[in-house]
Order: sequence, then C-alpha cells, then structure tokens
Amino acid sequence: MENESLKNLAIKELLLQLADDDFIHAYRGSEWLGLAPHIEEDVASSSIAQDTMGHAVIYYKLLEEIGEGTADWLAHDRQAHERRNAIILEAANGPGHYMKDPDYDWAFAVVRNYFYTQAKAIRIQSLQSSSYAPLAEVAQKVQMELYYHLMHWKVWFVQLLGSGHKEAVSRMKTAIEKTLPDFAGIFSLGQFGEEMVEQGLIEGEAAIQKKWIDAVTPIFESVGVATTFEIGMEKGDGRNGVHTEDLKTALDTLSEVYASDKAASW
Repeated sequence: MENESLKNLAIKELLLQLADDDFIHAYRGSEWLGLAPHIEEDVASSSIAQDTMGHAVIYYKLLEEIGEGTADWLAHDRQAHERRNAIILEAANGPGHYMKDPDYDWAFAVVRNYFYTQAKAIRIQSLQSSSYAPLAEVAQKVQMELYYHLMHWKVWFVQLLGSGHKEAVSRMKTAIEKTLPDFAGIFSLGQFGEEMVEQGLIEGEAAIQKKWIDAVTPIFESVGVATTFEIGMEKGDGRNGVHTEDLKTALDTLSEVYASDKAASW
C-alpha cells in the first residue's frame, strides 16, 4: 500500500511539473503577440504558445482524472508556492508590461525557447516509455507538434548566434549567460524524483541533462561558439515550490478572468 501511495504521489508531482512548465512558458510566449520582430514571427510564435498551452491543459486534465481538482482550478487557482515549474520559465521577458511600455529581450526569448524546447523534446521522448500509460500516450501526441517547435527555435538560435552581427551575437551570449545559471531547474524532478525513476515514469535528471548537452553542443559548434554549460539553480528549485515575484505577477494576470467568476467554465 505504501509503495502504491508513493507511486501515485510521484505521478501527481510529475504531471504538475509538466503542466506548470508549459503553462507559464506558454504565457511568456503569448506576451510577444504584436511585439515579435516581424508579422510572420508574430503568427508563428503565437501558434507555438497556443500549442504549448494546449499541452499544459492535457496534463491538467490527466491530474483532474486522478482526482487532483479540475483543470481550471489547477491552472488558475493555485498559489505561487504550489506551482512546480522551473524558475527560469517564469522570468519576465524584460521590463515593462506587454500592454504598456514593454522593453522585451528577443535574444533571451530565443535562447530560453530553444533551450527549453530541446529539453522538453528529450523529456517527451523519455515519457513515451513511461510506465504510466496515459502519460506515455500523451507524449506520443505532443511529440508531433514539438518537432516543429524545436525546428523553429533552433533556426532562430543558429541565425542570431552565428550571424556575425556584433550586436546580435553579443545579445545572444548575454542571454545564454542569463539562462544557464538557472537552467538546471528544468532537469530537476524535485523531492520525489527517485520515486519517479524507480517507478519507471521518466528517466533520471542526470540522464536527461546529458542528452540535452549532447543535443545542443553540436549547435554551438556549428556557429563557432564555445560554452562550458555551467548549469545551476541559483534562485532555487521551482519543483519544490521555490519561486520569484515574476511568477506571482504572471499568475495574477493569468487568473484575472477566472477569478471574476470561478463557477464558470473557462
């Protein structure tokens, strides 16, 4: 009975991590609507953000099916300390607000989107062999959309970092230096990580991180840029409920309509 209870807790925690990651990442992507570098990118990145929010909904629905609350409640009515997303995903796109005086950093968006999407692709590949059948089935569906997301952000990453344009390269390197110190949070499985691995839900943190490094290293090499991949969790582990003010601010915005009538179906 104890083992079964631990497995259920591990499933819940993993689903929360997957859902919360995509939920906040999709929101940060949506903030670029009308602000992307050109109209084609405005359409493309908005579509990717919409797909990503759809993935979050799927995970929240799986949580709903195991009795963890409605998908709407899970998405909109949990406090920041209850969230399980990696901290790097909640970081604001830049100063200002997307509705007033936004001063966002496209280089940071490209770096974060490419790094995260590559990591997500590796996790999704691992989840296709998950012992939790509903999650394995979802992973197969998500993979189809994720292929195009990854291709999109990889092209942006290579074009900007390898452009030879002094300012573009400088901004990209600065964005990489901003992202890596907290990027280990993406690979963290939190306090129930051992149970997740023992139960065959997903591969371990070290294995996924190594696959990510193996995937991105050739991309850096292709543009002649060296990096040591000094990845950390400087601001803490979001998997264990540690978050920044950026998340609270984002959640206040995201839940504004939901909070106006919690009985409605959103």
